[in-house]
Amino acid sequence: MSQLARVQSFGVSQDGVGAGENQTLDQPFGEGVDPADLHAWRFATASWPGNALGGTRGLDDYLMHDYDYNIGAEIMGRNKFGPIRGAWQDEEWQGWWGDNPPFHTPVFVLTHHERPSFTLGDTTFHFIDASPAEALAEAKAAADGKDVRIGGGVATVRQFLDADLIDAMHIAVSPITIGKGLRLWDTPQELEGRFFIESVPSASGVTHHFFWRR
Repeated sequence: MSQLARVQSFGVSQDGVGAGENQTLDQPFGEGVDPADLHAWRFATASWPGNALGGTRGLDDYLMHDYDYNIGAEIMGRNKFGPIRGAWQDEEWQGWWGDNPPFHTPVFVLTHHERPSFTLGDTTFHFIDASPAEALAEAKAAADGKDVRIGGGVATVRQFLDADLIDAMHIAVSPITIGKGLRLWDTPQELEGRFFIESVPSASGVTHHFFWRR
């Protein structure tokens, strides 16, 4: 079975915005974007960490439970890793996730300012200055035959879409309007030429859009 490059459970608003501008330490999703609204469906599921004694079941929970299935490596942009811009002033910042990041695989961070790799728990972060194709080749080699998740943010997913390197996507559209910020699309139908698309509404109000390459 061939390795896939996948976008998994990526959240956007109904007007296609997945992040705000001017990201800071206190506003990791940027101005005007509250992750509690954009990702409410995930946080409410039984499979969300910490919801062991409760949480919703059904489609949302199935997709949350499936988030890590067959993922052997992740690629993310510099902005998803943290709010620091430009050259690293020091190397103390190790991401938003504390001592045990939720990835549990090699993670390749796209940046023009490389730094040494480091490991937290069972996640190793590598910092690479590479094109999408080069980064995907490196991640696939590290994934031990499993798929590679294109983890975001919005600009990184757009880069890989523009390079025609994504095989499958699951985009969760929340019933909120943000109005401005980093936009994944104006409408998912923009991608019909390259992908088959199925859209499934959930009881939570989220619409799950599934894409697979034609």
